[in-house]
Amino acid sequence: MADARPRRPARPREEVFATARAAIAEHGLGRLTMAGLGKQLQMSAGHLLYYFGSKDQLLLETLRWSEEQLGARRREMLADGGRDARQRLDDYTALYLPEGPGDPRWILWVEVWGRSPASEELRQGQLEIEAPWQADLVALIEEGTAAARFAPGDAAERASQIRALLDGLAVPLALGLPGADLLRAQHLAATACTALLGPAGA
Repeated sequence: MADARPRRPARPREEVFATARAAIAEHGLGRLTMAGLGKQLQMSAGHLLYYFGSKDQLLLETLRWSEEQLGARRREMLADGGRDARQRLDDYTALYLPEGPGDPRWILWVEVWGRSPASEELRQGQLEIEAPWQADLVALIEEGTAAARFAPGDAAERASQIRALLDGLAVPLALGLPGADLLRAQHLAATACTALLGPAGA
């Protein structure tokens, strides 16, 4: 006889990712279990493993989803023709940096960086997720240079330097290390961007 009990519908992937991001940010990936996450979602650990295969894959896909949410905001912001390239660069850096200690998006990045040396899959996934941030910044610098808002120079190289600086400012802030402060990080980012890109006509 067929089981007449109603089946619980699978949770939307967005709900799985949002719950995973919150759990990883609060406890870290090491303390997260598929059983515990499944309990929060009213799903079985086996069901989660069927879709993600491993905690590393769950981490990577959660980060990818998190960055896609932010990517939509970034693209809209960069397409704002009412703000010049310098203003949009400030918007870009503000969006890039954590909102403060424990920022869930940045805790995901810290977890990925910590685990990627042992996982080719994580390293490759990380590069794919970072690529749109780099491409958008390169395009913005090229636009600003063409409009004489930035001094001439290699856009890709300067974009890589800016992102390396932002990563360095972001991690202590996300971890809540003493002395890390969002306003100071934004000020340092703005100062460094000016030094790297130069004023128009420099």
